[in-house]
Amino acid sequence: MLYGRNDEQARISSLLAGARDEGRSGALLLRGEAGIGKSALLDHAAGLVDGDAGARVLRVTGIEAESGIAFAGINQLVWPVRDRLDGLPGPQAEALKAALSGSGQSGDVPPVRDRFTTGLGVLTLLADLAEDGPVLCLVDDAQWLDGATAEALLFAARRLAAEAVVMLFAARDDAFTGTGLPELPLARLGRDDAVRFLAEHGLTRNVRDRILHDADGNPLALREFGRARDRVPDGSRPLPVTDRVVARFQSRIDELPEKTRLMLLIAAAEGRGYMPSLLNAARELGVGLEDLEQAERAGLVEVSGRSMAFRHPLIRAAVYQGAVAACRIRVHQALASSAEDADCRARHRASAALGPDEDVAADLQNAAERARKRTGYGTAASLYRQAADLTPGKDAQAARLRAAANMTLQAGRPEEAEALAARAGTLTDDPAELARLGRVRAVVEYERGNRRTAARMMVEHAAYAKPDDRAAMLRTGAAYAWTSGETPALLRAAEALPEDAMVGGLAHLAGDDVARGVPLLAGLVAEARTATPEPGVAAGLDEAARLALIVGDDEAALELAAVEAARCRLNGLIGALPSVLRTQAQAQVATGLHADAEATLIEAISLACDTGLPGGDWRLSAVFARVAAVEGDEARLHEMPERSDGALGLLELGLGRYDDALRHLEAVHHQYSADTMLAVADLVEVAVRAGRPERARAPFDRFRIWADAVQQPWASAVALRCEALLDDSEEAYAQALRLHEKATRPFEKARTELLYGEWLRRARRRSDARTPLRSAMEVFDRLRAKPWSDRARAELRATGESGSASEPTAPVLLDRLTPQELQVVRLAAEGISSREIAAQLFLSRRTVEYHLYKAYPKLGISSRKELSRLTLEPSTT
Repeated sequence: MLYGRNDEQARISSLLAGARDEGRSGALLLRGEAGIGKSALLDHAAGLVDGDAGARVLRVTGIEAESGIAFAGINQLVWPVRDRLDGLPGPQAEALKAALSGSGQSGDVPPVRDRFTTGLGVLTLLADLAEDGPVLCLVDDAQWLDGATAEALLFAARRLAAEAVVMLFAARDDAFTGTGLPELPLARLGRDDAVRFLAEHGLTRNVRDRILHDADGNPLALREFGRARDRVPDGSRPLPVTDRVVARFQSRIDELPEKTRLMLLIAAAEGRGYMPSLLNAARELGVGLEDLEQAERAGLVEVSGRSMAFRHPLIRAAVYQGAVAACRIRVHQALASSAEDADCRARHRASAALGPDEDVAADLQNAAERARKRTGYGTAASLYRQAADLTPGKDAQAARLRAAANMTLQAGRPEEAEALAARAGTLTDDPAELARLGRVRAVVEYERGNRRTAARMMVEHAAYAKPDDRAAMLRTGAAYAWTSGETPALLRAAEALPEDAMVGGLAHLAGDDVARGVPLLAGLVAEARTATPEPGVAAGLDEAARLALIVGDDEAALELAAVEAARCRLNGLIGALPSVLRTQAQAQVATGLHADAEATLIEAISLACDTGLPGGDWRLSAVFARVAAVEGDEARLHEMPERSDGALGLLELGLGRYDDALRHLEAVHHQYSADTMLAVADLVEVAVRAGRPERARAPFDRFRIWADAVQQPWASAVALRCEALLDDSEEAYAQALRLHEKATRPFEKARTELLYGEWLRRARRRSDARTPLRSAMEVFDRLRAKPWSDRARAELRATGESGSASEPTAPVLLDRLTPQELQVVRLAAEGISSREIAAQLFLSRRTVEYHLYKAYPKLGISSRKELSRLTLEPSTT
């Protein structure tokens, strides 16, 4: 019976009822000190589903000794249901099989190229199991999970929705933080509940009160002190409750025979409770299984088949901490010599090492590499750190710390990576090694949003790097420099990489040599569109899509980003997908596909959060800025962490605040890209409306040069619109509209129509003005561009027309859907099965069907058959 846990039991019961009765999923983290009753609540949850038809309980227990073994926890979870792996999508099945394969068998399993694919496999596996009935996944001592398992389980937990799966985690107060899961802190028991807890021990009142004082409401302390009866700890000692419990366990252990204590120490040092390993080491030390008998009788351990477990982790701590150092070392040496697993051998050799030892450090490095190949980057980082601590030479120590920093970056922990790089930098004077450390620090700065600093650091350190590292560093530094406007760093990178078309093309644009820069970048885009990338590896199509945006090739940008996103989905490359989706959303915003862009960005932000980036990726919010500016949503734009002067200038232009708009738009950095060139076009309109057209002449000359170079119809049309504004030319307006008819960018076309309609009205040609003004208003309405719609209506009214709202077109039906419903509906309308949609969107099949269930009434239909008949064209809203 559990005392004082009514609220906690009700919370767990509610989660389980939601899974059982409504198919809802949920996750919860129980948090509290050692002995507070977390495990008891997990057992209580398991008891609640015991006997439910089709229900299944899966358990994982974090084991401190296995925290350095990649996917040790996943083995516990998946092994009982490994027969279901072949039913998973290919990349997910491969990832879980690799996790199960162990260090010695990984050669038979295809390499896993994305560390989050394992988590997706866990999610799909749990959802598949839930087809037979609710699934309860219990994760105890989560603070001791290996990093790869923790990452996979958290990814699955964050993406639960409608699978009838409940995941309960239990962790200590000071560990397993930043999970993003709802938490339930466990308080100590009140006096009344503690008295009830102790009632079964038949204690005198004085002894009971002494125990109540010393246990301070901790259930484990109450139990252990209650068993002690007259041997109650001395309450005068100001020790934390946990330390008092450990001391109580140590006193019980001290009463056992010497061989039993040694056998317990072997078990504590081995940590996993794997009997073959324990017994092999025991034979070397002259003890055996029979020596555990008295510990079993004392209730300290439980032996079952091929495993042995301490009744509570604090018992293991008491055994290990109570042994003298020489004895602990001797036990680890025996465990290392008898270990069948290379990773375990490396761990025990490290625990037995008395000082720097290159042979042991090399063993740890090999274990780190095995973890890296299985995408256990957090585990690899930890092993590299241990290897560095045992490395004799400073330069070699620095190299291993740098490898740890790189693995920590791969695991998504930039702050830790920077600390490791800083520590490594104090150990070496080698220029090449310092350059590699500089690369780590530059990436950290970029992740923080300090793009200019990152660009300078990357390019400067590349000068001292080895040839194999230099080219990659310079390319990365050039990309950082372009996005931040750090032209000097970009030019230095180009000078050092004279044959690199991307770096050279960006550098020519930054140096105002548009005629040379655009063809280089356009050539790379054309090559990418005809390339056949290798499945499952980075294809560079995301980079090519970004280059297409720079040269204004919207069609290529949409195509390349869509192809790369599809490849990422097919191959389970979840970590790479948010960046690809960001590029895809940029192309969708540019071409007026605002609803699609919102769905794309929401998925990207969700994935960024679910893969452990706090608050998502700062780069993703910047894409929303132009949409907010178009819509005139001032509050939303100013709340964004990333908003450019170009977006702010467009907002002010739409709201008619021309002086503020002029200030922002003149501050836009002079880069030749579609975004900055559009800001120049906005500047032309602002300057003319503000009565200062001379401020726009020089910027317009730059825009026209770029538009002539890229040869995109939309860019040429906007250039003609600017010319019409500056020269008050009707013919330029007419030419611009003819080009807009075969171009992308509906917002720019509508702006040209609005300006031409205004020109015609001023020329007293009111009847002629109505056609372009009406067309502009309809587009602005679809784009929810309220300031621009208001202007078009005002102009229409000035021509004598009412300027009423336009009738919604068929695609506007999609406005009723949430972004995720929109994604699911589009794929379902193409005839893709729910299971295939789930694999593409990294969801479960049940969640996909839940979204369809919610979407059908909004679309006025009731089945997939009816959905297939709808025209679901890309939405411009």
